[in-house]
Amino acid sequence: MEVSVEAIKALREKTGAGVMDCKRALAEAAGDLDSACELLRKQGLAIAQKKASRMAAQGLVEAYIHLGGRIGAMVEVNCETDFVARTDDFRRLVHELAMQVAATAPICISPEELPQEAKVNPSECCLLLQPYIRDPSKTVQDLVNDTVAKLRENIQVSRFARFELGC
Repeated sequence: MEVSVEAIKALREKTGAGVMDCKRALAEAAGDLDSACELLRKQGLAIAQKKASRMAAQGLVEAYIHLGGRIGAMVEVNCETDFVARTDDFRRLVHELAMQVAATAPICISPEELPQEAKVNPSECCLLLQPYIRDPSKTVQDLVNDTVAKLRENIQVSRFARFELGC
């Protein structure tokens, strides 16, 4: 099936995926934009799983101070190369994660870090399982996976800290 340039451009703007990936997904989905988005999402998950075992020793530390200066957060996010750490997509992800931490006050990064006896809902207190503040239909892990698929490198949230006046 021949895919129009406009359809490829629309899918690329929506997903951030590469041109050839968008073209393949649209061809496989017979031109349906929603189906192509779902195909790219599944491919992104597969890429993220493949990259998960790779060493991530580069990255960024980002600080976010909420308006009024009463709440702040710092996060360390690692990737494989300093080249990727300097990209706008990676910087945007790290900033979004810092905002997420400031807004939702998670306790830990993933459920594996929770004590067995903890009586809390992991999807509320684990950063990666929380609904993303800008799009509650996605989790923070989905946001990270989307960036892994786009940048083709392992990305890991290493640690975070949240500060609030009076707490």
